[in-house]
Amino acid sequence: MPIDINELRDYKGGDPTKWKSYNEKRFKSPEIVDQVVAKDAAWRELTQQKDKLRREVNVLQKTVIAPKKKAKEPCENEVAEMKAIQAQIKEIEAKIPLVAAERDKLLGGIGNLVDPEVPISKEEEEDNLVVKLNPEPEGITLPQSQGTISYELPESKPLTHDDLLWRVGGFEPVRGQNVAGHRAYFLTNAGVLLNQALINYGIAFLRKRGYDILQPPYMMNKDVMASIAQLEDFDEQLYKVSGKTDDPNGATEKYLIATSEQPICGYHKDEWIEKSTLPKKYCGVSTCFRKEAGSSGKDIRGIFRVHQFDKIEQFCLTIDDFEVSSAMQKSMIQASEEFYKSLGFSYRVVCLVSGELNDAAVKKYDLEAWFPGQQAYRELVSCSNCTDYQARGVGTRCGGKQAQEKASYCHMLNGTLCATGRGICCLLETHQTEDGVKVPEVLIPYMGGMDFLPFVRGPQELSKGEKGKVKGKGSGKGGAK
Repeated sequence: MPIDINELRDYKGGDPTKWKSYNEKRFKSPEIVDQVVAKDAAWRELTQQKDKLRREVNVLQKTVIAPKKKAKEPCENEVAEMKAIQAQIKEIEAKIPLVAAERDKLLGGIGNLVDPEVPISKEEEEDNLVVKLNPEPEGITLPQSQGTISYELPESKPLTHDDLLWRVGGFEPVRGQNVAGHRAYFLTNAGVLLNQALINYGIAFLRKRGYDILQPPYMMNKDVMASIAQLEDFDEQLYKVSGKTDDPNGATEKYLIATSEQPICGYHKDEWIEKSTLPKKYCGVSTCFRKEAGSSGKDIRGIFRVHQFDKIEQFCLTIDDFEVSSAMQKSMIQASEEFYKSLGFSYRVVCLVSGELNDAAVKKYDLEAWFPGQQAYRELVSCSNCTDYQARGVGTRCGGKQAQEKASYCHMLNGTLCATGRGICCLLETHQTEDGVKVPEVLIPYMGGMDFLPFVRGPQELSKGEKGKVKGKGSGKGGAK
């Protein structure tokens, strides 16, 4: 999913220096731009050599060999010369796709442009830009850097989501781990009801806002996934599907999806979309699968960070106009805000620093909800404008095939509406009481009229490892600090 190579060709109006600066803002090496330009020059030189030699063959054939043959004059030397040139052409033709492939591989390592609103930093805890607070404290001017803003935090409550989900009889983590290992779980009773309620409420919520509902394949061919996902995702996030399927020779490798964004990116693969039919707004409904390879030791308890979860995703396509796609991104994050306001959550919206952007995103908003039990903001939503970066990878063009205008690519945007596991966690902490959890009013119709989830058992026992940690803390000199 690279940028347009013409953006780096100064003879076609491109500006390599500009793209170097974007890479520097992402804290990536700008030298890759020079490497692409050099490979592109080598490709162009080979192409020009091939064209020059072809012209020489044509001239030799038309002005020397053909007349001599017609006059029945000897032309063995000229024919030998022509064959030698044709051999050179074959050698060059063999090199051209190899050099093009090397260039394009390097091109894929150049990130998208960076939106002017994005803070240029690698320090997200200090420099993420807070653009919205709910509830909004008095006397606060936004936007403001996360490290400088000061206000009274929302209320805290005694229990955390893992304890609450256990007490309402909502999950069985140990039994899940016995079956499927680390971070596995069974949802039960209240947990299942909440999960399905959030899915169905999310679908209804987006349908009212003009979204078409999609339930995508949960597996993708490797070549399609590679045109969308970054290389490191294959190691850190994606599960490879192994074993014989309907492709016994293994010619087509498959991967489980980490988000419905990935298959929906390919929904219009190699299509031309008429501008008059845009924007297109999709609500993706899927189970997601993630290795969480870089998250060892994080969020071990509960269902906040797991290998398998359900998610409602927003995915939108617009015309190839940055102002239009920027406005769509604002609309998408606004929809997420309205969703969580309706659930009674406190939250903040932050514009992420440039060092946290993936290659495709020009800007990313995160909605971080307040978890009263953990007394911390945790990410529930990530909303990105990828402009035409992903569309190039899957060949989704904008406009009619027969149009005389220059071919362009759609802009693609994605944003979480609700990853249900995390939504359940925040709901439990936010609406906990002394003897159970209140169900938000908007979810009651999707819970069969149930408005309260009583505690049905006491706190969950600590695991052996957790007991050991507690014992270790208590045995040190001076006690725990």
